Amino acid sequence: MDSLKKLYKIGNGPSSSHTIGPKKAATQFLERCPEADAYRVTLYGSLAATGRGHLTDVAILSVLEPKAPTEIIWKPSVVLPFHPNGMMYEGLKGGEVIDTWTIFSVGGGSLANETTHEALPDSIYPLTTIEEIKKWCYREGRTFWEYVEECEGKEIWDYMDEIWTVMCETIKKGLNVDGGVLPGGLKVARKAANYWIRSQSYSPSLSSRAKIYAYALATSEENASGGLVVTAPTCGSSGVVPAVLYHLASSREFSRHRILKALATAGLFGNVAKTHASISGAEVGCQGEVGVACAMAAAAANQLFGGTPAQIEYAAEMALEHFLGLTCDPVCGLVQVPCIERNAVAAARALDANAYAMLSDGTHMVSFDKVVEVMNETGHDIPSLYRETSEGGLAKRYTCAVPTKF
Repeated sequence: MDSLKKLYKIGNGPSSSHTIGPKKAATQFLERCPEADAYRVTLYGSLAATGRGHLTDVAILSVLEPKAPTEIIWKPSVVLPFHPNGMMYEGLKGGEVIDTWTIFSVGGGSLANETTHEALPDSIYPLTTIEEIKKWCYREGRTFWEYVEECEGKEIWDYMDEIWTVMCETIKKGLNVDGGVLPGGLKVARKAANYWIRSQSYSPSLSSRAKIYAYALATSEENASGGLVVTAPTCGSSGVVPAVLYHLASSREFSRHRILKALATAGLFGNVAKTHASISGAEVGCQGEVGVACAMAAAAANQLFGGTPAQIEYAAEMALEHFLGLTCDPVCGLVQVPCIERNAVAAARALDANAYAMLSDGTHMVSFDKVVEVMNETGHDIPSLYRETSEGGLAKRYTCAVPTKF
């Protein structure tokens, strides 16, 4: 299981799979084939189907075109076996192909292909399931964040501090944007600032819920605008974990140090889901993005409120369980409808899962690991048109009035 540094990444939205991953791939190919006088990039499957709305071409061209003319070819109907988000990079010189590289954006900004999949780096986490880690916690009298520190070393806290700083800055930036619409042609109004302002006049309980929505909207709207966000575990689900932790830090005065520990626990649960299933909407649907984000946030909140390892796992399990089967059907290929609302609702649901688990003794029948297994099975059983292709579900019921462009 990889370091949390591979899960929490800082980058520009609107999509880790469609923006951060392809841009990283373009950078690597430029380094490997700098002598080309032209480049050609073929996008396959989900990457091609929703690439324009996700700014995939913009991300790739920003790297390659300053060096040499670059052509983008879109093949949404061709799905390569390894993963739905396939890319083939070609370097040309004098009209002849001098290098070719096929790579896949597998979720959260990570890249892989058949070769790299077979040569994965040594895992820094010897225990890779929550059941194993939970047993370690009880045996050693410690908790999940301490397992992260045990495996990553104390230097992980500097990285967590940087991640938390960016999360907070993104929320603050999103809350300070008054009015306007998101780019892309759907003309979705930005709502975060209004939600936060209206929260001030409500009763305490409703005000608390409104603020959660506002914080999630703030990050998600920044992401949809191509702003700087943290993958948690993806760009499309980047609003959930920051909203929950920012709200608890603001309303309950949890110290920064405690927030960083909660962030580490959240990352551990996200890492387990990424390792044993997927966090790619193109591979398993939105349950792997917003569902996993909700589980991460629920685990973090439960730890902050003093939950035992069993209660923390229960909160995460419950949060993910109730997102099973969630499709990924972005309207017009944009990370806006229904993505932004899903982030807000998932943030609130994470706190509900935390409260439910805290009222229990932590005993539950279905483990987090089993839910991750089911999520993986369910995701692969979902027809491809419901997995980030904009060919089914809500996307099919809405006709874009204008061409998708930024």
